Amino acid sequence: MVTIADVARHAGVAASTVSYVLSGKRSISSDTRERVQRSVRALGYRPNASARALASQRSNVLALVIPLRTGMHVPVMMQFAAAVVTTARRYDHDVLLLTADEGPEGLQRVAQSSLVDALVVMDVELDDERVPVLRELPMPSVLIGYPADSEGLTCIDLDFVAAGARCVDHLADLGHRSMALLGTPSAVYERQTGFAQRTLTGFAEAAGQRGVVGVETPCEHTFAAVLGTVERLLHDHPDLTGLVVQNEPIIGPLLDVLRRLGRRVPEDMSLVAICADDVAERQVPQLSSVTIPAERIGALAVESLITKLSGAEAPELTLLPPEFTARGSSGRADDSDTTTGQGERTVDRRA
Repeated sequence: MVTIADVARHAGVAASTVSYVLSGKRSISSDTRERVQRSVRALGYRPNASARALASQRSNVLALVIPLRTGMHVPVMMQFAAAVVTTARRYDHDVLLLTADEGPEGLQRVAQSSLVDALVVMDVELDDERVPVLRELPMPSVLIGYPADSEGLTCIDLDFVAAGARCVDHLADLGHRSMALLGTPSAVYERQTGFAQRTLTGFAEAAGQRGVVGVETPCEHTFAAVLGTVERLLHDHPDLTGLVVQNEPIIGPLLDVLRRLGRRVPEDMSLVAICADDVAERQVPQLSSVTIPAERIGALAVESLITKLSGAEAPELTLLPPEFTARGSSGRADDSDTTTGQGERTVDRRA
């Protein structure tokens, strides 16, 4: 294993000089600093994590707060978690995963423990009770999602208002005049979770602007719930020809239900989803969809934290525009033999 003494010999300087260059605690000439840094790279030297943390009074650990609550789809949450962990390692940080739903008290406990340097907080509600605590904590934080009042916070998310509207526009452009949003389980709406509420807002506003019938309904994760919800929709709205789905666990059951009810996709019912690309692509037919950019959002969250830990400013609100891919599940309402094509991707940058 390469030691600090090895770096010193390679660079032709004292070991203390190498230490000062790495810690930044003393002013070192630019020539000497560059020589030491070249030796560090050439030898592949990695400072001891414990020693570095002690010297900097940092733990080099980030906390990722994921309350596993009713109605949340764990595989999606884990996609975000994997992105956070992978990006943190690129910056030589580890991640402490917090799954207990402890609310503000949990944030305060973690902050007081000195276990972590910063926080990534997920599952953000519009009136999230954790927000006042985050504003007062003596450590930086980033929210994946954003509350109604995001002033003074750093928030990153998909623009779900635009995503909901993009799905409506796609169906309306194909001639559909009656469509429904099959949303998250009711518990998610009852908590006023930001992503679900904003998608509903975008869907409703776009339906009004396009002059189409837009119906919104929550849907639980069981097959019986999907069957009952779709049967009720078709009974109450017999002209329904388009479905927008923001609920990954029901996608497979929904396709089975439509087949059971004699509704062909896309000939009789066009289907558009807000979901991960891999979920959309493994269905038959493949789903037209707005992708959930979990990897990019997780990476941006960590990069923003690293920026803040360095003393620099990070943008307060970053909303990623929806990326829409038209696939085989959506077709023209007035031409049952015509679909939108396979894999045509367009990026919607309308906020």
